[in-house]
Amino acid sequence: MVQTCCVVKCHNRSHDRFGKKNVELRFFSFPTWKQRQGPRIRELTKRRRMAWVAAVRRPNITFNVITRHMLVCSRHFQTGKPAYEMNETHPDWAPSLHLGHTEVKVPDNERFQRRLRRMKSLAAVSSATATPPDVAALVAPQKLEQHGATHVTPSTDEATQPPDVEQAPLQDELCVTCRCMDGEMKSIRVEMNSLLEENVTLKKELSATMMDEAFFNGDDEKVKHYTGLPYWTLLQALHTVIIPCLTKAGRKLSPFQMLLLTLMRLRLHLPQQHLEYLFQINHTTMCEIFRETISVLHFHLAPLVHWPARHCLQHSMPQQFVETFGSRVAVILDCFEIGTEKLSNLKAQSQTYSHYKQEHTVKYLTGITPRGSVSFISKGCGGRVSDKHLTEQCGILNKLLPGDLVLADRGFNIGDEVGLMCAEVKTSGFTRGQAQMDPKSVEETREMSHLRVHVKRVMGSVCNKYHILQHTIPASFLVPLEGEEFSFIDKIVAVCCALSNMSPSIVIKQEYTSW
Repeated sequence: MVQTCCVVKCHNRSHDRFGKKNVELRFFSFPTWKQRQGPRIRELTKRRRMAWVAAVRRPNITFNVITRHMLVCSRHFQTGKPAYEMNETHPDWAPSLHLGHTEVKVPDNERFQRRLRRMKSLAAVSSATATPPDVAALVAPQKLEQHGATHVTPSTDEATQPPDVEQAPLQDELCVTCRCMDGEMKSIRVEMNSLLEENVTLKKELSATMMDEAFFNGDDEKVKHYTGLPYWTLLQALHTVIIPCLTKAGRKLSPFQMLLLTLMRLRLHLPQQHLEYLFQINHTTMCEIFRETISVLHFHLAPLVHWPARHCLQHSMPQQFVETFGSRVAVILDCFEIGTEKLSNLKAQSQTYSHYKQEHTVKYLTGITPRGSVSFISKGCGGRVSDKHLTEQCGILNKLLPGDLVLADRGFNIGDEVGLMCAEVKTSGFTRGQAQMDPKSVEETREMSHLRVHVKRVMGSVCNKYHILQHTIPASFLVPLEGEEFSFIDKIVAVCCALSNMSPSIVIKQEYTSW
């Protein structure tokens, strides 16, 4: 790009008409008005910008109207380039040569150079004389006598020689300059100290309201309220496990804050705008953090929802189950539904509409061990699907072993399917058109209902603890991302069940209470 000089009657260009570059010329843009570097820099840069505008004197160039194409060539500076902006006494602090007018007085460069040399020589002399003059006068004769040299006293003419005429004004000028600089340095130090104190105060106020490790400070009650986890140490351990997988590039939040934001949304289902204000982030960043952290938690915590081995079930079987069914109970089946938005597709609307809930839902099949932990969670299906069809398609039947006993509600008509796996299913009895059930069926139904309700509270506690499962979810949560097996709501449900397994079992608490 060809650069031209904006000074009146100056036709200098960076390239000639044949495209050859003129290496002898350089072009410089107008100085910037720096308004955020303190009052002294602001006033100095303002004066310099005004001096450049006054030197160029073009109608289309004003203090506020200067484009990046308005340049001044090196021909208008005595040294060929502008001086440092802090050196206001330099002749090239502003353009002064060949300006096409005589309004700007050309600075005396020779006088400036003489003054500069005097200041350099004075600084060199003051740095070379490390000892005071009177001490040097006493020490020098002693050194000469020790080396056998003859001491020469200064002559009267030399002692009474008057000082240089230019030296006194220079010293006065330096003294004035030093005093001014000392005053400015003191004011700068005072301003810096006040800013540092204000910074410390603001940091303390910010740390008091910031949701981070310091906010909890090992308080288990805070951890339980905001995250659902029972202990502070458990939250720390979870943070340590997932921190290598959380990316922080371009984010304002630390990995711990990303985990905390996600757990708070699962636990309390706070409005998104409230979380944005609380963590001081925008909506897009909040959504990205929530999705990324849920994916990381699902990757690490999904193995906690696993089907235990038979010997583990038998050794941990509660006494109430042993007295009623022996040690054969492998799983208690139950379903729960989560409300969702009405989808635009008519077929999807019919598949998600639940006649039981009278709304659009997503249904999940859960398997719970007699000990009270979630051992199986299916993928989400439309709320219209029956319990029997969901059980057949989710793959839980393949986990049964010969001789296992499955407890289920009366809606699970899966006796034949479970029988193919050489297992047995027990459901609550019902009259089937009879006036009443026989006494044996009544007693078995009463015992099984007592145990099923005893364990069914597990899923109730999961939904009560993580309020996000009680509210209507967006339609975007139902669609898996490209290349992923699980939808986002499937990940959320699995993470909530895994977090529930990390807490003490409700069944164990009730068993101890009954003792």
